[in-house]
Amino acid sequence: MPITAVLFDLDDTLLWDERSVEEAFRAACEAAGETVDPQELEAAVRREARGLYESYETFPFTKMIGINPFEALWANFTAGEQQEFRQLEQLAPGYRKESWRRGLASLGIHDEALAERLAAKFGEERRSRPYMYEETLQVLDELRGKVKLLLLTNGCPALQQEKLDGVPELIPYFDHVVISGSFGKGKPDKAIFGHALELLDIAPEQGIMVGDKLTTDILGGLSAGLTTVWINRTDKAPDPEIQPDYRIGHLSELLPLVQSL
Repeated sequence: MPITAVLFDLDDTLLWDERSVEEAFRAACEAAGETVDPQELEAAVRREARGLYESYETFPFTKMIGINPFEALWANFTAGEQQEFRQLEQLAPGYRKESWRRGLASLGIHDEALAERLAAKFGEERRSRPYMYEETLQVLDELRGKVKLLLLTNGCPALQQEKLDGVPELIPYFDHVVISGSFGKGKPDKAIFGHALELLDIAPEQGIMVGDKLTTDILGGLSAGLTTVWINRTDKAPDPEIQPDYRIGHLSELLPLVQSL
């Protein structure tokens, strides 16, 4: 049965989220002043943010939806029907400041005002950096009209929408956009893939799932019966327990693959 639809992950598949986050951290940490080593501060804030994030009773929900601790450093959680989003909306301002306060404190700097300023700085810097990979639109342009296109992304509805609003040229390519926080379950849960297949009105063997994360995009795609394509731009180590059908290092390699299938 020929391929009639391609499902794309968003972050670090079409959008270069990792670069956005790294640059935002660098700018915020450099704003701490010359007496602070920016790399040491970034490592400290990342560590403290992760630990604090996992201590909240909302952590199982955020893990299930697919919202990572560094997204929560700039997300406002103003959308989403589940009660956990209202909890996160209340937690977020304190979480942002406390992550930076703890990071600074671990380096011997006890300055509440600085922590608050850097927390705000990180959010501003991240919002100013909506990077797309240079080949993203070209690949989508080639696929549009030949196959159905669906965007399948984990995350908070408000935050993912904010990311998409930062690259308005991206959305018109897609027949459907599915955000885990709106659906209620995230990748790799089979249910969200089933929902996507229903929207596309295709059988699993007619679809390709393209993503950068083995544990969400590829694992979920495999469990749903889709052909899976792992895009591995940074030479990440494979997982012998999660075997994608195809591996590519650049999104342009997808075009001949779709044509061959």
